[in-house]
Amino acid sequence: MRDDADAGDDLTHTDDDGNVQMVDVGDKPDTARRAVAAGAIHLQPSTVAAIRDDDIGKGNVLATARVGAVQAVKHTWETIPMCHQIPITNVETDFEVDEDRVTLTVTVETTGKTGCEMEALEGVTTGLNVVWDMVKAAEKDADGEYPDTAIRDVRVTEKTKREL
Repeated sequence: MRDDADAGDDLTHTDDDGNVQMVDVGDKPDTARRAVAAGAIHLQPSTVAAIRDDDIGKGNVLATARVGAVQAVKHTWETIPMCHQIPITNVETDFEVDEDRVTLTVTVETTGKTGCEMEALEGVTTGLNVVWDMVKAAEKDADGEYPDTAIRDVRVTEKTKREL
């Protein structure tokens, strides 16, 4: 557990005066990097069954979410202000469909000077948001609310770096 009094000493995106800045990675050597992130969208069992049966009116939910996740990975640097634009060498998406949820795992690989965990997280959150968008008509209750729908447990599950 971190001591909050020391938390400021670890900030890498601020200068000595506390101003936000992008980290200079120019002197770092290129390395092979891999990050894996995962998260889940909790849905009504009937919605999950409709996803399995490809019976959602908007189209194939998982195929669309896969495209959204990959697009998000490639555009992370445009939506997270201090992320570097990095060369993505590989993106893998894996969906696990359970009774009341869809879990998405996104693996991102790059060769460069900085990691790719933000890209993996962006892929997961966007992919799950696409699922929500595709199934929202099935998930809404009579009042137009989403009492059973929730995106949860988004996290980095693996981060590796290997010298070239």
